[in-house]
Parts: sequence; structure tokens; C-alpha cells
Amino acid sequence: MNLHAIKAIYFFELARTWRTLMQSIASPVISTSLYFIVFGSAIGSRMVEIDGISYGAFIVPGLIMLSILTESIMNASFGIYMPKFSGTIYEVLSAPISAFEIVVGYVGAAATKSVILGLIILATARLFVEFSIAHPFWMVGFLVLTSIAFSLLGFVIGVWADGWEKLQIVPMMIVTPLAFLGGSFYSISMLPELWQKITLFNPVVYLISGFRWSFYGISDVDVGISLAATFGFVLICLGAIWAIFRTGYKLKT
Repeated sequence: MNLHAIKAIYFFELARTWRTLMQSIASPVISTSLYFIVFGSAIGSRMVEIDGISYGAFIVPGLIMLSILTESIMNASFGIYMPKFSGTIYEVLSAPISAFEIVVGYVGAAATKSVILGLIILATARLFVEFSIAHPFWMVGFLVLTSIAFSLLGFVIGVWADGWEKLQIVPMMIVTPLAFLGGSFYSISMLPELWQKITLFNPVVYLISGFRWSFYGISDVDVGISLAATFGFVLICLGAIWAIFRTGYKLKT
């Protein structure tokens, strides 16, 4: 394995984060803080508890996951799209580095950014609401696994996109609505029975449910199913990336 090549890609992508701190870190943290202020402190104080958890604390995992999903996709998609846009992708492809090493470098950097962002938002949430973490190990595990899964999806989107507009379509028009409808602000058990069944087709439900379980030990879906769904999503994304490098789809053509 060419560790020097992986480190070069990885640290180059991380360095871009420090050059764009306002966009990469400050903006999502401020946006999420506004959610905590409005829904957690203002509205949350007037809401009833959900499963014995105050409303402000209940939405903490969902809001963190909302930021992680969108930022993972944006970081990874932009990371691979820029070399395509500038033409430097051909230098990467012609270098003595395998497809696996390329993916590890780009996806690893995007996932690292998302994990750092998630931890910062977690610390920021303490300023607005009181909450506990029942299973810290699993909380970090879900955070890392989700960041990797959606960074892989972002990599696929970055290869697929042939314009700046397409980079925005999936995170803004698909992922964000799915996150809002996936239990970020409520428990799906509060929905009518028919809508509960429909909601289970939303893959984001399993991510948020598992992540919330790591905080409070409660979940809408069994935590084992949440883990299986997340790993399944990772495998699907890996299969898509394998097909991309196998065929050279929008990389070599």
C-alpha cells in the first residue's frame, strides 16, 4: 500500500478545511446553534417530554446527524470534483496509486472533517441544552460510520456531477428532506400507523435512530437493524465506486 500517496491526498484535503474555516466549520456550527436556540431553548421549553427526554435534549442527535450527512457529502463530492474540474485528476490516475488508495485518501479526509464537525457541534449543544450520553463508545462509532458512509456517497456524487449545480442537488433536494422526515425533530412513534410504516423506507431513519440510542438508550428502530442498514449502505456505495473505477465512468472519459 502506497501510504505516502494516501497521506498526500489526505493532508491536502484537510489543509483545504483550514483555509475555508468559515465555510467548512463555522457556517454549519452557527446554523445548528440556531436550531438549538429556537427548537431547544425557546420552543423546547414549552414542549412535552418525549420518552422521558426533554425536547431540547431529544433533538440533539438528530441535529448533529443532519449536519454530518450534508457536510460529509459536500466535503467528499467537492474534493473529487475539483480535480476533475481542473484536469488534475489525470495526474492522480496516472500516478503509482491504486483506486483503493485514492478512495481512502479522499473519503478519509472528508470523514475526518465530518467527525471533527460533529464533535464541535456536540460541544456547542452543551451551551444550550442539558443532555447525557449513555453509550459514548457507540456514539463515536455511529458518528464515524455515518461520516464514512456519506463521504463514500459524496465521492460517487462528485464523480457523477458535471457541473456545480449537480453537486448541490442530492444533499439539498434529497438528503436534507430525508433527514427532516427521518425523526430529527420527533419520534416516528408519534406518527399515524400508516406513516410509521412509510417512514421505515427512509434510510436516514435508521441512522438517526441508532445515533439517538447511543445517547439515551431509546430508539425507533432496533439498534442492530440500524447498524446493519448503515453497513449495507456502505457496501452499496463501495460497489458503486468499484464500478466507477472498473469502467472509468466520468474519470477516464
